[in-house]
Amino acid sequence: MAGASAQARYRALRAERRQERALARVVISGVAGSMTAGLFGWPPGLAVGLGLLLAQLLYFRIRPGVLTDWRRGAAAERRMGRRLSRLDPAYFHVLHDRALPDGFRENLDHLVVGHTGVYAISSRRWPPLTRLRVDGRLWAGPRPLTRLHARTRRAASAVAARLAAETGHEVEISPVIAVHGGRLPRGGIVYDGVLLHRADRVNRLIERQPVLFTTAEVAAIAAAAERILPPMIDI
Repeated sequence: MAGASAQARYRALRAERRQERALARVVISGVAGSMTAGLFGWPPGLAVGLGLLLAQLLYFRIRPGVLTDWRRGAAAERRMGRRLSRLDPAYFHVLHDRALPDGFRENLDHLVVGHTGVYAISSRRWPPLTRLRVDGRLWAGPRPLTRLHARTRRAASAVAARLAAETGHEVEISPVIAVHGGRLPRGGIVYDGVLLHRADRVNRLIERQPVLFTTAEVAAIAAAAERILPPMIDI
């Protein structure tokens, strides 16, 4: 399932902090409500307390931080998984959320094996107005991206090496970063051998590439990928 390990990590982090956050919300809302009730009566105090509690719930859900990043990352992976599921299953085989070989701590969000090639896809989300560009380095708004493309490229290389060992012949894998939310040129960005492309156009990109493999070859590569890349949630 796409995004399963990221969603599990988000739930674990949320559970660790739930009691602390709940206590803080109750205390803050109770104090504010009591103070308001002392000045203006209980109905305004109750309204202030409940309003503040709802505002805190909303704030803790959208504020920047590790917990929010994991939740949004999992959601982006699930959206990309749904998009990739629309690829014709007669020509494409899709794996989601797989553990990488050779000691990688990160997972591979999606692997597409099809007639047009093999694609290692990472789903990444940025705020809607964030502009991704190349200016000497790869940038997302005012921040340089120093590791993302390198991790994606190394992951694709590691999978290619294991597939070659498993199948007995070389399998080239194209590293792709599916961009959710951020702004990109229409044709995407190629940086250091990695393609950054809008998530909603990745399917079209894959389908329009030249045919490289027969149906039998796709089945063999996909079966090998299933053997060497276990689901991350099981690790």
